[in-house]
Amino acid sequence: MFIKKNIQNSVQAVDVNLLVDFTLLDPRATTQDIEKLCDIAFKNRYYSVCVNPVNIKYTKGYIFKNFENKLKVCCVVGFPLGANSLQTKLFEAKTAIEDGADEIDFVINIGKAKERDFAYIKNEITKVRKTTKKHILKVIIETCYFDDNDIVKLCKICENVKVDFVKTSTGFGTGGANEHVIKLMKSSLNRCKIKASGGIRTREQAIVFINLGAERIGTSHII
Repeated sequence: MFIKKNIQNSVQAVDVNLLVDFTLLDPRATTQDIEKLCDIAFKNRYYSVCVNPVNIKYTKGYIFKNFENKLKVCCVVGFPLGANSLQTKLFEAKTAIEDGADEIDFVINIGKAKERDFAYIKNEITKVRKTTKKHILKVIIETCYFDDNDIVKLCKICENVKVDFVKTSTGFGTGGANEHVIKLMKSSLNRCKIKASGGIRTREQAIVFINLGAERIGTSHII
């Protein structure tokens, strides 16, 4: 399967593991890969598994059958480019929830954000928030494409719309989570939590980001 394995360290295992969204977004993923993802996640007490929309229904059914729903299911929306129309993102989010997703990780329109069309971004996030209702909503702002001022502005919009998490990265951009951006996001947010993702391959990296304020870790590696 496509999950990359690392040697596990028992130090702080439980605390870190309970914050992990264990991720498999490779387009080649098969149902067998999804089963292995869930088995590893349950064994390691990870918080959730994160999969593509096409795999939500199967993932939810497998978890219900084997683990009595003791593992959350997260679905990506507008992933990985954020370039879908708003109508497509809303349909994708609605369908994912109907198929059993507990949480939604949604990519903003990066082009509009680069143009600083923040009214568009706020409207987009607001509409997705309304569609997801009480489900956990994480907004991916793909920090590698923005300067500090724009990251702060995007965080403030998320705060205003009352999303649950602001997420650093898709893992498909030119860069992932780093200490500087986690510190910047932490100083810009009060209500919203932070999900660090992108390039996190070790438990040590995860611990650094958690100590800086991240409350969820996204990774495709066993940490």
